[in-house]
Amino acid sequence: MSAVRSRSAFVPHDLNAPVIGANDGPLAGLSAAVKDMYDIAGYRTGGGSPDWLAAHAPAAANAAAVARILRASARIIGKTVCDEFFYSVSGANAHYGTPLNPRAPARLPGGSSSGSASATAAGACDFALGSDTGGSVRMPAAFCGTYGIRPTHGRIDLAGAMAMAPSFDVGGWFANGPGVFQRVGDVLLDRARFPATIERLIILEDAFEQADTQLATLLQSALGDMVQDLPKPERSRMAPGGLDPWREIFRIIQAGEVWKSFGEFVERHRPRLGPGIRERMEFAAKVPQREVAQARQEHARARDHIRAVAKPGTILALPTSPCIAPLLSTPAEELESFRARVMRLTCIAGLGGLPQVNLPIGAIAGAPIGLSFIGWAGGDEDLLALCVKLSRYCGYAA
Repeated sequence: MSAVRSRSAFVPHDLNAPVIGANDGPLAGLSAAVKDMYDIAGYRTGGGSPDWLAAHAPAAANAAAVARILRASARIIGKTVCDEFFYSVSGANAHYGTPLNPRAPARLPGGSSSGSASATAAGACDFALGSDTGGSVRMPAAFCGTYGIRPTHGRIDLAGAMAMAPSFDVGGWFANGPGVFQRVGDVLLDRARFPATIERLIILEDAFEQADTQLATLLQSALGDMVQDLPKPERSRMAPGGLDPWREIFRIIQAGEVWKSFGEFVERHRPRLGPGIRERMEFAAKVPQREVAQARQEHARARDHIRAVAKPGTILALPTSPCIAPLLSTPAEELESFRARVMRLTCIAGLGGLPQVNLPIGAIAGAPIGLSFIGWAGGDEDLLALCVKLSRYCGYAA
């Protein structure tokens, strides 16, 4: 694999030609890239794994999300690289290479929707489809300096998309500008909206404590700059017993569902698994079902608590990531520590099934950083409108 190919946002089994959408629709004139987990008719879907790709026939029909953007007149220009079986937040793929982080080339792009974020940040497309289970849109959006959203669980139809951990899987997308970001939501989100006026802002202190000091300080300063466009902030802690127990609940349920999604294939085909993915898949194979069942009970309690805080009209502010993107040369053991830090933040919206947006708020040492807002169930459109409102405070400068 050449050095150029290994930093590409696009898979080697890319489209032969762009897929052209309807003649006239709300996304007319916009180009899109699609994470290689969504079926595109006539093409095989790889999920970041060459062995999965080889074992499956070309898709007979478009995934539901792909069909929606095509009906809305978008033009699909390519299929993007993702982490293998979506089981990482780094953005590295041992088989296809690590897509370039266009705004911090020496650093990881974040994953698992790494190629979609890379293509968007590079200007190769106007928006890109990704997915988010444990941070797979939120991390690459923060690291590559784009807008990104993890919608309310269930609000994007995932028919024709590879499943990972269905209790947490959601579709998502990236855009460089808030207007396009909002327009895509009008097309992809289902009708289960719960509109409310944003009247309360809670800054999550326990989430900010997870972040590096410089990053947390910059984001707190950004919130201060936004005071005229946000409710008067309150400060509170989200997790009564700390974020690590919630992270563990998420980790156990995710592992159990990952093995249900991919275990039979792994045992039958013995695919080549990259570093980190191999170890996590081995862990997933050994998680006892009694632990998964217990974690589901704890998940229900956590979900109720999170949703009781994030009531309609309330938004929660937190860092998207605990740090800037790690360097490409970061050792594997440090990446595991980084992943644990990430999951302390991402598990909040994941366990709550709530929408979360990343705003590109600035940079540290040339690397983008992101500010997140979590909304209430069905409040996705209000979060997207908030992104438009707050866009004058956003941007990236090297």
